[in-house]
Amino acid sequence: MADEVSRNSARSTAGTTLRRILDLAIDGVPSMPGAKAVAAKQLQKHPRTDEAVDAVISSHIALASASGFLSNVGGLVVTAISLPMNIVGLAVLQARMVAAIAHLRGYDIEDTRVRTAVLMCLMGGEEVTRLVGKGKLPGTPLLIATAPIANASLYEDVSEKVVASLLTIHGGKSVGVLATKRIPIIGGGIGAVFDGVATRQIGTFARGELVQRRAIG
Repeated sequence: MADEVSRNSARSTAGTTLRRILDLAIDGVPSMPGAKAVAAKQLQKHPRTDEAVDAVISSHIALASASGFLSNVGGLVVTAISLPMNIVGLAVLQARMVAAIAHLRGYDIEDTRVRTAVLMCLMGGEEVTRLVGKGKLPGTPLLIATAPIANASLYEDVSEKVVASLLTIHGGKSVGVLATKRIPIIGGGIGAVFDGVATRQIGTFARGELVQRRAIG
């Protein structure tokens, strides 16, 4: 019983940290523009919304492959012990990417429903489909983002599920890094490749899921 309480407490703490990460990704800080600023910059370069969305994804894939950037971003957040710094950096980056996509597609990223959908996208399409199929999530990110009523408890529940998903992915990545560590060049670049591919997959999922809702005002 005590172990279960401890695990629940750890998940809750990590979920709170993830929601703080999302706040940072959306609001930004002086050294890192937030989601709306990123969206505006790309929309200025690419007036067509879909082109701006693609540019947001491409730029974040490049940043995800730069480990120095992820380390610096991770340092902006006081993390829970269950969230390693490299996961934090990547989560901030991917959350900003998805939030920028949502903003470009006309969603209010200050809305709890939309923020819940953004977090769901961080799990990737396969994991979201699996959890929806098992009844552990009430619907897809699109359905959550456009639900008639916000559900604060769902926001908390989703953040804890995302943490579990990120830690599972990180565990698999760590095994891969250790397996290739002794191989020259490949060992040094495997982490960057993994993060870039993961970011592309999440960006592609968010682009397909968060369809155009209205023009940005």
